[in-house]
Parts: sequence; C-alpha cells; structure tokens
Amino acid sequence: MLRTNIEYVKKCRFVVASGTFDGYDVPHQPSNISIRSKKLFCFLMVVDEVSLKFIKKNVTVRKDRDKGMWVGIWRLIPLKHLPYDEPRRNGKVPKILTHRLFPEAQYSIWIDGKMELIVDPLLILERYLWHDKHTYAIARHKHHKSIYEEADANKRRKRYARPLIDLQMNIYYYEGMEPWSLKKNTISDVPEGAIIIREHTALNNLFNCLWFNEVNLFTPRDQLSFGYIVYRLRGLFKFFMFQNCEYNSLFVLHLHTREHSSKVEWIKSLSEFKGNGSSMKESRSGFGLWTPYPKNLDSVILPPVVRTSKAG
Repeated sequence: MLRTNIEYVKKCRFVVASGTFDGYDVPHQPSNISIRSKKLFCFLMVVDEVSLKFIKKNVTVRKDRDKGMWVGIWRLIPLKHLPYDEPRRNGKVPKILTHRLFPEAQYSIWIDGKMELIVDPLLILERYLWHDKHTYAIARHKHHKSIYEEADANKRRKRYARPLIDLQMNIYYYEGMEPWSLKKNTISDVPEGAIIIREHTALNNLFNCLWFNEVNLFTPRDQLSFGYIVYRLRGLFKFFMFQNCEYNSLFVLHLHTREHSSKVEWIKSLSEFKGNGSSMKESRSGFGLWTPYPKNLDSVILPPVVRTSKAG
C-alpha cells in the first residue's frame, strides 16, 4: 500500500470497504448518502494492478494533491505483491481481514464489488448493530442452512475444486460439525457474505482471523467455513444473521464484467492435479490438500444432502 494511502486510512474510524480484483468489476457509486456520512465514513475500494488498469480505461479516475486516486466517492487503494495466485482468493483478504488493512477503523461495512449501495451507511449501522446492541451482522444464505448443502451446490455448479471441498467437509464432519437443525442456536450455518457489518472488537477480529485461516487452508468459498468457526468457538462468538430478502432494500446487484477464470475451479478429481508447477494447482494456498490430516478420514460418511432449491 502506498504511503499516502497508509496515511489516509489512519484517519478512518468509520469505513465502507469494497474490492475488485482481476478486472471483474468497476466501482458503483453509492446513492442516498447523507452529508453526515460523507464526512464520517471513508469509502475505500481495494484493487489489484489489473483492476486498476481496467478501471482507468473504463471510468474517470481523478487524482488529488497527494496523488490519491478517486472514482467518485471511492478512494482507490491499490495493492501490490498479492499473497495468492487466484484473484477470487485475494479478494478475501480485504473482505475478511478488514481490521488488518484498516487498523484504526472502529466500524466497517464490507460490500462486494458487484454491489451498488443505496442506503446511508449510518442507517445500516443503526439497523443492524446499534438498535439491538449487536457487534457483527451478516445475511443468511438465500437457499442453504447447512454447510453440507452449500458444499454440494458448490460442487454441482463447479465453484471450486471438488477434491478440496470434499476434504474440507470430511474434516469438519469428523471434528463434530453437524448439519444445521432446529436444535442449533443459530438461524443458519451458511451466510451470504456480500455484506458484512462489524464493530472491530477483539472477539470479532479474532473470529475474522480464524475464518480467514480456513479460507487460506481450503477454498475461497468462505460460506463453507463461517459456520465451522462459529461451531468451534462454542457459543462465544455472538452475531446477528438477518434475512436474505433485506438485500433488495440495501443494494442494486450488478453482474461481473466477466466470469472468473481460475482453472482450479473446474477440477473434478485428484488425478487432474499434476504436482509442483502444475497450472491446475494454486501454489500459495489450498494447503489442506497437500498437508496430511493427522486422523484417518477414510471412514467418514458425510450426511446425505437433499436438494431443497432448484437455484441452490
């Protein structure tokens, strides 16, 4: 991160953060933002070099006196030397580890790059955090409540390498992660992560770090690991999961400029991995597939999944 951007984000206590990688989106301008919120919030758009070039080519980018780059209300935060080979996984860094990129922030609202915010962020904090004294809010998934349902849908829709999803689910089930049921204290185990509303408390920051560890170890499909971390914290982590239908009152959804292009997402069997140097392997992530698990998973039989939605 450039020094001018580092100095800028040090002043940010209230943050609306978003990101786009590999040229999948252009910044969408928020609307209905109050004068108070424009003064209070920093609107920060994290981009890689590919997205920065794409944005400069397609929309107007202005520079201020300190060489900071802006697209409308968004301050562009370019990142170099990204940790992963795959853009989808790089996007999880600002999304989940928002408190690490913007360490002075007290509150943050993460929105995916494809979302256009149409509600004042102060109203969002009031509705989802302050009104009922929550510190962490996220929407529930539209179709699934069990991570095993979500894993099955990811495999059917070729959202990531099937062997790695299978291994992740086998480990989680072996470690006691049961499918969601009415006996659980949560409304669902599967979030819709396009918006995350957080107060940056010590416990929330710990949760985010543990969640990111799973994304680093297994797949960038973060819905698969959210509920597992909630389970491992044994009720210590409290959060508010609101209905998915409320999205329509918060955002306008835009399509990506193109589809994701990772070859890894299409892998169906371990035989398609060819070892070191293969284009079918992320060299800096997904280590769960290459690190032996200390227990024998051969006897694990995952719970049956009933497809409850044609769209799921």
